[in-house]
Amino acid sequence: MKYGIISDIHSNLEALKEVLAACQKERVDKYLCVGDIVGYGPNPKECIDIVQSLGAVCVAGNHDWASIAKLDASYFTPDGKEAIAWTREHLTMESFTFLNSFPLIEKVEDLILVHGTLFEPEKFNYQNNIAEVPDSFNLMDKNLCFVGHTHSPKVFVQFKDKVYVSSERVVEIEQGVKYIVNVGSVGQPRDGNPLASFCIYDTDAEIIEIKRVRYDIEAVQKKIIDAGLPGMLAYRISIGM
Repeated sequence: MKYGIISDIHSNLEALKEVLAACQKERVDKYLCVGDIVGYGPNPKECIDIVQSLGAVCVAGNHDWASIAKLDASYFTPDGKEAIAWTREHLTMESFTFLNSFPLIEKVEDLILVHGTLFEPEKFNYQNNIAEVPDSFNLMDKNLCFVGHTHSPKVFVQFKDKVYVSSERVVEIEQGVKYIVNVGSVGQPRDGNPLASFCIYDTDAEIIEIKRVRYDIEAVQKKIIDAGLPGMLAYRISIGM
């Protein structure tokens, strides 16, 4: 079985299409989405329609919930709040219903999915470093957990009482070891690399791989500006911040 795991699409249709094209070449069998299909970008409905058509197993991201008024958007940045308001105006009832159906945590076979953390998932906390992952590791009843939210791909590894960050983009799964895999962002990477990020998990080979693909950034930037969304949202996707 090959899983394609995506996160933080953020209404970036061009990036999503290129990621899915890459997944098709990898012969992905099933898609998982760990949150934030919408927010920031200019194509919320189109991205929702595609994810829905994939039959992807999805969990809720903070932008997904804020866009349907299920989460208070007051803590978002000014650009984030403006994008949330814009997104709400461009959701159909079907899109609203789909986003509203997402749980905070989902389990698929031997995998756990959550947008932020397993501890208090409704608060959408970040896991940027080793100090922020112990609570989630302690709650894992399976050895693999896929997350998003930080927009920066990273693999946290726990073996016995030791936790470290793997510097590898290809990680072999070992028995007795736990992994929290941040798959990065399809539509708005923030690790200094503007290429769209996603993850492939091959259960037969027991390998996780973080992959990157190019997409037409300039086309998305034009759409963002033409939609009247904040200019910074167009600028940041070109520099991966």
